[in-house]
Amino acid sequence: MTSADRKGTTTGRRLEQAILKLLDHRGPTATICPSDAARAVYAGDGDGDGWRDLMEPARRAARRLVTAGEVEITQGGRTVDPAAARGPIRIRRARRGTGPADGASE
Repeated sequence: MTSADRKGTTTGRRLEQAILKLLDHRGPTATICPSDAARAVYAGDGDGDGWRDLMEPARRAARRLVTAGEVEITQGGRTVDPAAARGPIRIRRARRGTGPADGASE
């Protein structure tokens, strides 16, 4: 593994942790923007607009957390397939036990 790969892996983990930590500090149905995580991770690395370079890595971190069942990606308040999401997204904790398959009524 190259040092660039290690840095990318480390940054990806930091972004995942930032997403989860930010969501922990909000209500159970609240959402965050990937930029919130990017800013949180970049804050320790300098100031200015450098956080913008972390936007795509933050979106990738969110997709990994979707795969792990930790979060959902939404657009317009609706859960979307992360692979199909284009444009602005929001991230929220995965909702458990609320779907029709879990016995909840609609």
